[in-house]
Amino acid sequence: MARSTNDNRGRNDYRGGSRGGNRGGSQGNRGSGQRPAPQRGQPAPGPREGAAAAPRTPAAPPAPKVIEIPATITVRELAERMSLSLIDVIKHLMTEGIMANINQQLDHDIAAMIAEDMGFKIKVEAPPEPEAQPEPEPSEKAPKRTYTDAEKKRLAERPPVVTVMGHVDHGKTALLDAIRETDVAGGEAGGITQRMGAYQVEKQGRKITFIDTPGHAAFTAMRARGAKATDIAVLVVAADDGVMPQTIEAINHAKAAQVPIIVAINKMDKAEANPDLVKQQLSDQGLVVEDWGGDVISVPVSARQRTGIDTLLDMILLVADLGELKALSDAPAKGTVIDARMDRAQGVLATLLIDEGTLRPGDSLVIGAIPGKVRAMFDYKMQRIQEAGPATPVIVLGLPEAPAAGDRFEVAADDRTARTIAAERASEAGRGAHAGAAKATTLDEIFAQIQAGEAKELNLILKTDVQGSIEPIVNSLEKLSTEKVQLKILHTGTGDVSENDVMLAAASAAMIVGFDVTIPPVAAKLAETEGVSIRLYNIIYNLVEDMTKALRGMLDPEYHDVVLGHARVLTTFRIPKIGVIAGAQVTDGKVVRSATVRVRRSSTVLYEGKITSLKRFTEDVREVTTGMEFGIGLGSYEDYQEGDTLEFSTKERVSADEA
Repeated sequence: MARSTNDNRGRNDYRGGSRGGNRGGSQGNRGSGQRPAPQRGQPAPGPREGAAAAPRTPAAPPAPKVIEIPATITVRELAERMSLSLIDVIKHLMTEGIMANINQQLDHDIAAMIAEDMGFKIKVEAPPEPEAQPEPEPSEKAPKRTYTDAEKKRLAERPPVVTVMGHVDHGKTALLDAIRETDVAGGEAGGITQRMGAYQVEKQGRKITFIDTPGHAAFTAMRARGAKATDIAVLVVAADDGVMPQTIEAINHAKAAQVPIIVAINKMDKAEANPDLVKQQLSDQGLVVEDWGGDVISVPVSARQRTGIDTLLDMILLVADLGELKALSDAPAKGTVIDARMDRAQGVLATLLIDEGTLRPGDSLVIGAIPGKVRAMFDYKMQRIQEAGPATPVIVLGLPEAPAAGDRFEVAADDRTARTIAAERASEAGRGAHAGAAKATTLDEIFAQIQAGEAKELNLILKTDVQGSIEPIVNSLEKLSTEKVQLKILHTGTGDVSENDVMLAAASAAMIVGFDVTIPPVAAKLAETEGVSIRLYNIIYNLVEDMTKALRGMLDPEYHDVVLGHARVLTTFRIPKIGVIAGAQVTDGKVVRSATVRVRRSSTVLYEGKITSLKRFTEDVREVTTGMEFGIGLGSYEDYQEGDTLEFSTKERVSADEA
């Protein structure tokens, strides 16, 4: 990996190129585990102090508009007319003391009040029969691709996909063990999950898919490769241990993925259990639970005693209902690789999670640049199955090599098509690797690329040597944000840059900034592979100065006019098929063919535009200087008069220091 060092600046720069896009960011419209109403007997929470720490702020409408509201309207219909998420509307109703579910009818006055509060104007006289509203824009939870009208009619409810995350040994696998009523934890080394698995359970006749991860790297790797790996994150926190560094890391990964969070406070059977301390620590991380006035669902559980499990499953289904999770089942399957390993007896065993369609034995597959055929399929219990639909985990035999977690798969028409697609992708990957050598290698180049797009956010991951260094650096960086461009710190932590830091940065299009830390070789190699920029500093001033320059580079450029010269109109004459031409003389400065010209009469500007013709005698010229006479044409403008002043100018970009 390339490494550049500047002793005067006190920093090192590691990277393998920049990654475009803006997939990361703070938790948005997907929420963080909201419920439609507070606990029975409690008043609805109103706007609370310290709301800046809340995990999510409802997005305002892009522009005020008028909507029609009939005499009565359901919460769902109101949300659709405003093109806002159901969760945001329900939350706003709760702040007004109105307990409502998505199908509850609201009268006109209540609905109008809510809509006005959320930035809309109301048409007082509602039509007798409301016109059909356009389909709301898909939320983060909706399928990514666009469906035809016929396909929309075939969309069916699918199970939610839940990722279980948390600090090591806080009971993630034991919780899944309790949910599945199978003994998995006892067979794992040290009681810590060694391999990611996917499982399904049923509750009230509805299926829920769980993904158990050995850490957060696999979860983030799927997101970094564009996969929608999960719908809901269950954060497991031990009641006797509280929020730990890996808990914070899990929170930041879930927020960056913009998925709702449900907190499972585990080990409530222990005498040392202190759930209130856990809730306090969670609020410090921006997760305010419901009984503290927030909107994050928390459920006390004991995996060992099997208590609280039913409530947790109920809450998962509630959040899933709010997400309105749907998919096509009667289509060729596509989805994501959860895990893959080589079995000596059977060959490659790949665990796939189906996003859409139905997978069957005999289907031809393409996973990245790997072609294959489904020879056999098994569920998570290794029982042979004949088909698997959306949000279903399945173990597949028939791949020639093991794919990577997070790779996308799709069913091809036949084996030949699968091989052709795989070969094309392999060729493209080779060209991409060659092109990667020319990626940005300096901070200026990285942000020149960002400026060329629409990104107006600089996402950072901050690692420092000690906890005491974090606060002054964060305080300095937070002051750099403006209305036009935002600096977002996705994660902070102490210690050297880790592989998890690199994967979070790759998934969120973020830069890693380190202060008095180092980069282990394994993390450096991963950063080069994933195209993550890592910058190291030992002087806070230099760190802040570089981030300031980066943010300035992301602003839209500003320009000001620079006057090049003036000329006076001496006469006019008409040329057939061309129009009126002005004969003029340069009084000061110069006239340049590419300049903008203003025709002034006294103090009034009569015309402003570009030069269409500039001649000296019969020759076209690019420039005329002081004292010279010339002929000029300004397109369709013909209203010249002797004595008019022609002012010539150009635009120059304002430097960052001037701005």
